[in-house]
Amino acid sequence: MSYKNRKSTYAYFILIFVFIKVVLNLFAISNFGFHRDELLHLVLADHLDWGYKEVPPFIAIVAKVSNTLFGHSIFAARIFPTICSGLIVWFTGLITVEFGGRKFAITLTCLALIFSPAFVASGYLFQPVVFDQFWWVLTVWLLIKYLNTTDVKYLYWLGLAVGLGMLTKYTMAFFTFAMIIGILISKQRKLLFNKHILGAALVAFLVCLPNLIWQIQHHWPLIHHMKTLRQEQLSYIKPAEFIEQQLLVHGVAFFVWFTGFLFLIFSFRLRNFQFLAIAYVLIFIFLLEMDGKNYYLFGAYPMLFAAGGFGFERWLKTKGYVLRTFTIAVFVLPNLILLPMLLPIFSIENTLAFFRFAHKNIPATDFLITWEDQKQHPLTQDYADMYGWNELAQKVGEAYNKLTPDQQKQTFVYADNYGEAGALNQYSKQFNFPKAISLNSSFTLWAPDSLKCKYLIYVDDNNGENIRQFVAGKMIGSYKKLGEIEHYLAREKGTGIYLITDIKAPLQERYTKELARKRLE
Repeated sequence: MSYKNRKSTYAYFILIFVFIKVVLNLFAISNFGFHRDELLHLVLADHLDWGYKEVPPFIAIVAKVSNTLFGHSIFAARIFPTICSGLIVWFTGLITVEFGGRKFAITLTCLALIFSPAFVASGYLFQPVVFDQFWWVLTVWLLIKYLNTTDVKYLYWLGLAVGLGMLTKYTMAFFTFAMIIGILISKQRKLLFNKHILGAALVAFLVCLPNLIWQIQHHWPLIHHMKTLRQEQLSYIKPAEFIEQQLLVHGVAFFVWFTGFLFLIFSFRLRNFQFLAIAYVLIFIFLLEMDGKNYYLFGAYPMLFAAGGFGFERWLKTKGYVLRTFTIAVFVLPNLILLPMLLPIFSIENTLAFFRFAHKNIPATDFLITWEDQKQHPLTQDYADMYGWNELAQKVGEAYNKLTPDQQKQTFVYADNYGEAGALNQYSKQFNFPKAISLNSSFTLWAPDSLKCKYLIYVDDNNGENIRQFVAGKMIGSYKKLGEIEHYLAREKGTGIYLITDIKAPLQERYTKELARKRLE
């Protein structure tokens, strides 16, 4: 059927699946606590700028809007990720329609996407990941829309989406270059020889220009961040593991997206969109060579799911409802087994019971509870990163409020890592203590230039080793351990809280030198 003769966009039908996704997220939205990374991203709202050490500025703007409109609760922080997750489903459904899919294709595509373990786990936390996925999906829809309509307005919207994507996560650059090369290789290369493409590129450039200027002014922290990330995390990712993860992260929905990949390559009906499959291969190879994390590629899968839904609809177009229903059940229902392990829809007690059941009866799921230390734990590392923060802030608050008013005026609160510092900033008003400083992550951008204080409440995540170094180096006088994180599920369990009552010049000098060095990184 020609594009102009299509009578329906199936908009209302797609909304059914958007509703399912949003409701699913709402079941989990307030459970457990803030995630470590959420705490960092929420702090950025108090320090709006055109860039940060780890991320571009978009997440900070969203955090500021979220805090202003909804407040500072866990529920409030996850409203925008939930909306964005729904929009990803929405535009994936629309891409399916642009491919020529109808209700069965839309149903299979959207349900496979909604219950894919990859999108379940990455679609509810306040992190750049879900927003990054959204810009990738929107970019594909706009490009397909232009190909189907030849309306140049979609190219300019495409430029805006790419620019905003670059302000969200730099992986948009990988996707954009892969898409351009894919188009050049395909029969759609004439698309790039168009003056409006230059206009769209100019729009994208102007949108991300402020961040580019910020990077230059701050000595390209992106490059240092990527170098550090590769040394400390990415170097441990083996190519075979990356490939295996891409095959497993969607569970049984693998058969849907892989079918879509094959249809984009070989189907006559999808010949105009072959460049999408080429782009997927290119970015897959690039991330494989760069030791990328598995979720860097997630944004490329919705277009493959959409093509897969279309493909199965073509195969089963003359079959009855029973076979179609069976097909949907086969590629969706098995993933429901993993749902509580990836989305906190149950209480922690029931979630732990579910993990014990899975460990005993479904050994294949043990990879979910295997952390970076390669050991198995009672629950996933992401879940463990949601515990202990409130306890930490409460104990720091108790320590601070036991000081006299005069002592409080001369007291700083310091945390070793961004999760601790983010938690202390998030809860500082609730427990009545000053916001924490840190020389980890983006906290160096707004840390005070000197450690001019007499008392220091110090959060040490290194089993007291840092305190012992201070003592050995005669950097401090007396100190006292006030407590530690005790929550049995917290990844930060054992993190100590100390009160240092005599800050000496060597520690102040060490702080100043380390701050200067990290600001140049």
